[in-house]
Amino acid sequence: MVKAFQWWWGLLLAFSLLALSRVFLPLPFVNEVVIFSIYTMGCSFLLGRVGFISFGQPAYLAAGAYGTAFYLFYFGTNPFVGLLLGVLSGLVVSCIVGPLFVRLRSDYFALVNLALAVIFYYLMQKVLADYTRGDNGLWFLTNMTSTPVLDISRPDQFFIFALLVALGVWAFYKYLDDSIFGACCLATKANEDKFMFLGYSNYRVRLLAFVIANTTTALAGALYAVYLGFVSPEITSPSRAADPVIVTILGGTGTLYGPIVGAFAYTGMKDVISKLIGNWELFIGFLLVFIMLAGEKGIWGSLQPLLERLFRKRGTPGTADNGGEAGRT
Repeated sequence: MVKAFQWWWGLLLAFSLLALSRVFLPLPFVNEVVIFSIYTMGCSFLLGRVGFISFGQPAYLAAGAYGTAFYLFYFGTNPFVGLLLGVLSGLVVSCIVGPLFVRLRSDYFALVNLALAVIFYYLMQKVLADYTRGDNGLWFLTNMTSTPVLDISRPDQFFIFALLVALGVWAFYKYLDDSIFGACCLATKANEDKFMFLGYSNYRVRLLAFVIANTTTALAGALYAVYLGFVSPEITSPSRAADPVIVTILGGTGTLYGPIVGAFAYTGMKDVISKLIGNWELFIGFLLVFIMLAGEKGIWGSLQPLLERLFRKRGTPGTADNGGEAGRT
């Protein structure tokens, strides 16, 4: 009971700080950070726990976004139902391609996921243009009706809802990290031959991890759709395929809070640096090279030991000791 309270304390502290940032930062910025961190969480879990690097996350993001968009544009007006259908769309896509993709390793897995993103982009832009409206996209912001308790059609109340969803996502992944399944994911990454010798199935563990991670990505896509009230093929553009991988490395691969820190840093640098120089990605590239040469710990991975010592000295249940990492890589 005490241990559970300690890691919950860490989550509540982290998300309280994120909520507090709303007072000092523009609402669109903090909404972007919350959704982007959920988007990155799946990629961080795949890379940090299972050892899968995926450049196909835009495909699963688009599956969630278009699942929500089709409902809100053609069939209904309730954004909560749209979110549910978006998540189910991502789940279905993950279950269809997962049994094929998880049999691949290393570069082949990364490339086949990138190919899926290209296929999704072409389907939404050209093949299904009669339904997706091509590059013009689907506009449904005025179609959404108000919802009770929290009206998520309004940006300010959407932030509260997205923050609660993110808190639930982080609690779920923390539970996975402390479970036998989380240990199995790390074991299949570390030494799959020994893992099989113990009687476990690498394929089943990887498949379940793949489905969980990419359904989380679809959830982020559904949130994007409701927040923007608009979806276009650009959401699955292969040119943005590296974004979740970059944020994962920037925040700290496999860490629990890395996606939040990485999304905050990446979005902030993009907004600030793009106003000063046109090619802002060049600065991000130099920063990533520095992080990789410094030990691949990322921002949170570097700060975590300092916070551990700080909380240990004060005798306070710390965020880093009990909830700092989703997996050591």
